[in-house]
Amino acid sequence: MRTSDSDQEIFTRWEQTVEFRLFADAAGPTLTVSEQVAAKVADRIIGGKLAPGTRIGEQELADEFAISRGPVREAIRILEREGLVMVLPRRGAVVTSLSATELRELFEIRAGLFEMVVRKVVATRPPELLAVMRAGVVQLEALADDPSGGDAYAETTHRLIQISARFAGNEQLRRMIAALSLQSLRYSKLGLASVARRRRSVKLWKQAAKALERGDVEQMVLLARQRTGESADEAARLLGTPAA
Repeated sequence: MRTSDSDQEIFTRWEQTVEFRLFADAAGPTLTVSEQVAAKVADRIIGGKLAPGTRIGEQELADEFAISRGPVREAIRILEREGLVMVLPRRGAVVTSLSATELRELFEIRAGLFEMVVRKVVATRPPELLAVMRAGVVQLEALADDPSGGDAYAETTHRLIQISARFAGNEQLRRMIAALSLQSLRYSKLGLASVARRRRSVKLWKQAAKALERGDVEQMVLLARQRTGESADEAARLLGTPAA
């Protein structure tokens, strides 16, 4: 797909507005100590530094951040609400395991929300979004063939989804999609880990960008469902359980 320097500049500007971390949308007052700790631990979970099943020790976090255990307990409660950790009797907090059930539920919700976004943005086809999609697809093409590009590829697809949502004109819809990214990104990274999967995915993204250019809403909806379904199927296969 052809792109220009202008497209790349627009994409880079929008790309920098999307962060995969807790409280990325927070505005106004500074985050509390508990929220800051929760955000930092969430970064480690989403980035893969803390694997599923890893124990999150209260005292270890208290020592690391030089705080009492009270704010640490609240940070763990925040992470539990976000679905990133679970608190087990006699064991304490551990990073949640990936499961085909959660995968299926998250991707079903995300697909439904993104369909709403698609129907809204295709109706207006904002020039900036068209530029973002063109440059985004070029970036995906480069990452698709990079053996170590899996995580960056998955993050780029999530950024394209979130950027699209910002043009939909519905703030609550945008916030819901952004909130889902923290949990669903771990599954997307799994489903897009292989070069073969990414090559298949980028073909669908290229078709979607062209469908957006010509205002073909039904084709965009179909392609979005197909991308989501194929990523879910691959992630579920790797988890050892069918996605449906």
